[in-house]
Amino acid sequence: MKHPIKTGLTVIAVIIALVAAFVAGLFIYVNATAKPLHPDPKAVSFVTQPGSPAKWAGAVEKGRQFVHEAVVAQNLPGASVAVGAGDEIVWAEGIGLADLEKRIPVTPATRFRIGGVSIPITSAAAGILIEKGRLNLEADVQRYVPSFPEKQWPVTVRQLMGHMAGIRSDEGDEEPLGERCEKTVDGLNRFAQEPLRFEPGTRFRESSYGWILVSAAIESAAGEPFSAFVRTQVLEPAGMTSTRPDAWQEAIPDRSTFYFPRFGGDPRYGPDPAREGDYSCFTGAGAYLSTPSDLVRFGFAVRGGKLLQPGTTDMLQTSQRLTTEEETGYGLGWSLETVDLAGKPARMAGHGTKNTFIGGTTSLMTFPELGLVVAMTTNTSFADTKSIALKVAQAFAEQGKK
Repeated sequence: MKHPIKTGLTVIAVIIALVAAFVAGLFIYVNATAKPLHPDPKAVSFVTQPGSPAKWAGAVEKGRQFVHEAVVAQNLPGASVAVGAGDEIVWAEGIGLADLEKRIPVTPATRFRIGGVSIPITSAAAGILIEKGRLNLEADVQRYVPSFPEKQWPVTVRQLMGHMAGIRSDEGDEEPLGERCEKTVDGLNRFAQEPLRFEPGTRFRESSYGWILVSAAIESAAGEPFSAFVRTQVLEPAGMTSTRPDAWQEAIPDRSTFYFPRFGGDPRYGPDPAREGDYSCFTGAGAYLSTPSDLVRFGFAVRGGKLLQPGTTDMLQTSQRLTTEEETGYGLGWSLETVDLAGKPARMAGHGTKNTFIGGTTSLMTFPELGLVVAMTTNTSFADTKSIALKVAQAFAEQGKK
């Protein structure tokens, strides 16, 4: 009679070997069948917004090279980029295809799902209400959203906006998208009954659901629907005429087709169509469509006084601290970082989409001391837009230095 332990170990080893062989075979198959979307890098289509100032020509040429190389290397269907310097958009360009099947090119007017880059827009709306004395950062959120259940610890608006509230985040690829939320507060049904993951203020953990709750607080404090308040108080004053909530069942002009990597969360292996669904429940956490040019206009408006007083902008773009006094590197709706540009450290305030299910990736970067704003979007999830946008910013910072 065979030893039962030895037999069991043998079976486990065989199972592990079979799984490893399957994964290796799948990887080889996906690699072999991956189709380059742009087989000729020199033939990638692009559409440039006319009117780029001649003094930025060198930076535009470098930026174009960086973006085109990245679109080919990452096998992205399409991308769009815009750069603002001083108080004007000095370069805007669409690269590749907005729709692979119909061969529709990306233009500077193409709208993309910006996901988490909706959060700074929501942050600006909160800042406007703070200035009016209608939203208190230190108040418990139930003051504005009484339907949100009391938790094991109190949760303040500041903690929600700083990703320190202990609210869980969405479920990524498993996120349900079949329901429609007529009111912002309806989006709370996804998470309102769950306990907090940690005591607010003790940890930093990004949560898109937390910003659904912030959106509901804004709607209550504003006394009108969230999207209407954002449109009249943020989008219109900033000149963001191409930015609006997504509604997949509507025929929205210039909206891109959206894609998702077919294997391993890596666009290099080719795209599948992204899941269609209703994003209305995500409101200010990730429901907006926009263009890079509109995002640049937003960056200008936040720093230029069109939307907020300078002190309010500084407050929103100041790193929060945990109860241990450790800085989080995140403000109130703004990611904060210091990067090297043109040989000097430059403070950056912006936001990006993480590896999400929306069928798009976006990076927004503002460099207040340099008067520089860079925005980049793609129509596939899991693209690395951050590194590309940083290279573009480097080219324009160097040109500006000259």
